[in-house]
Amino acid sequence: MVATASSSSPDAVAFDVESLHGRRADERWNRTSVGDILERVAWAEPRKHALIAAPDAIADPRYARITYADADRVANRVTNALLAAGLERSARVAMLCENSVEAFLTKIAIAKAGLVAMPVNTMMAPDVVEHMLRHVGAAAAITDARLWPTKGAPFRAAGVPLLSVIGAPEDERPAGVPAWSAWAEGSPDREPDVRIHGDDIWEILLTSGTTSMPKAVMFSHTYTYMAGMSHALSWTRGLPREGEIKVCSFLPIIYHVGDHAWLFGSLLAGGSTVIGRVPDPAAIAAAVTRERVTCLWGGSAQFLADLVRVVEANPGVYDLRSVGVIVYGWTAIPPDLLARLQQLCDGCEVVGIFGQTESIACHRYWPSRWPELHARTAPATNYVGLPSPLLGSTVVDADGRSLHDRPGEPGEAVYRSPAITAGYFRDEAATREAFRGGWFHSGDMCVYGEEGLRIMIDRYKDVVKSGGENVSSIRVEAVLQQHPAVQRAAVVGVPDERWGEAVTAVIIANRGATIDEAEIIAFCRARLAGFETPKRVVAVDELPVTVGGKVLKYRLRQMLA
Repeated sequence: MVATASSSSPDAVAFDVESLHGRRADERWNRTSVGDILERVAWAEPRKHALIAAPDAIADPRYARITYADADRVANRVTNALLAAGLERSARVAMLCENSVEAFLTKIAIAKAGLVAMPVNTMMAPDVVEHMLRHVGAAAAITDARLWPTKGAPFRAAGVPLLSVIGAPEDERPAGVPAWSAWAEGSPDREPDVRIHGDDIWEILLTSGTTSMPKAVMFSHTYTYMAGMSHALSWTRGLPREGEIKVCSFLPIIYHVGDHAWLFGSLLAGGSTVIGRVPDPAAIAAAVTRERVTCLWGGSAQFLADLVRVVEANPGVYDLRSVGVIVYGWTAIPPDLLARLQQLCDGCEVVGIFGQTESIACHRYWPSRWPELHARTAPATNYVGLPSPLLGSTVVDADGRSLHDRPGEPGEAVYRSPAITAGYFRDEAATREAFRGGWFHSGDMCVYGEEGLRIMIDRYKDVVKSGGENVSSIRVEAVLQQHPAVQRAAVVGVPDERWGEAVTAVIIANRGATIDEAEIIAFCRARLAGFETPKRVVAVDELPVTVGGKVLKYRLRQMLA
């Protein structure tokens, strides 16, 4: 690498050596910029692999295993191509992309250019996508070739010009739109001279809208650094040095905040990340075996159960013993699944996390730290542990009073952290509401449990109000999952004249099993309070889910209404 001068070299800067407050670190040598992450590691280990692609997460095979130095050069080319397109400072660049090395380097390039990445969830409805493109004011777009024919209509309707296409031969691209690789290679690989401050916004993620349109969550460069470093502290545990971390994620990292925990956490530690496109358990097991992964983002307990089944069914084919940390979220992990995972991974640490797009510093829960509690309460009770050191958090009542001295009383989890959203773009009312009382309000119902640990009850919007009682859908689902005939379950409230909302279980049966409604209800009644017990059981072949595996409960409510 060559150190080059720019307009921000020391000779061109007026140094302030008098002020002790109101300062602004936005020079190349002192700034916090997402676009600098690859370059800074490259000065130390230029030939180390930053990104490793599974076969489905790459369009150009040249990028299947890319070093820090090469990744930075490619990102610079994309940055200069973006700037050559005439995009003004902070212009929003929409991305219609699934996981790939090219898509992630595009995000880095957008940050380098002083622009704002706006990845679009590929499962959003077309009318929602068009609305958000107009709301955010997208100035340009980059897309995966395979998505554009079926998902590109909202972009055309909103008048968003397409700059390049990832992974398409010439005869399959829209007329006049270059392939991503050729588009990037036509620009120089020099570092762009753009002044960036840590508080500048570099990414906008769209929340999952249910009954209303999504919100546009703003991330600053500082948010990303703080979140990534916070996660790196946890996931590098047990390694001789932090740079030996090798993370694996086959769950969404382009249009999901997971990139902050897994991609940026690994990169800020100087490690490597293995990227897959679809969370297929056999593909994940193969990647872990081949690449000797040290940290696996497993997603839900259900995903991990699928992984365990595949590995156990193929003895000698897969080897998970390199894994030192497995991370899960969303629901509690059953003790028997925990034991099987630790056996396959030769005693790895399994950690639960609890966070959200707006605040991804997360709570952490280590079953191994509280083994008796976990064995006694999981999976029916979803303990999420303690907030990370970077996250100030409590649970408050409707008047904003902390419930730390009132264990068992439900309230809302609230947060303070440098890894917290700057607000909702062009929505001051929603931002003020979210930050009322000087805390970010999560929308998650929690309680203080044993030893001061937090228990996640449910999203407020998913709590079933039945017979004057609040029913945690997560708790009922955890009990249903213990039934031998149940492969997966989701619980929602359906309007009911007697109960207000009737607790309704929607179930996918295990292969060869039959769902007996009366027997399922009796099973639940023996383990739950009467008001928690499902009043109705509906068998289905599949559940509407996100790519990450979360059930879209609003669709279930629509289906059952």
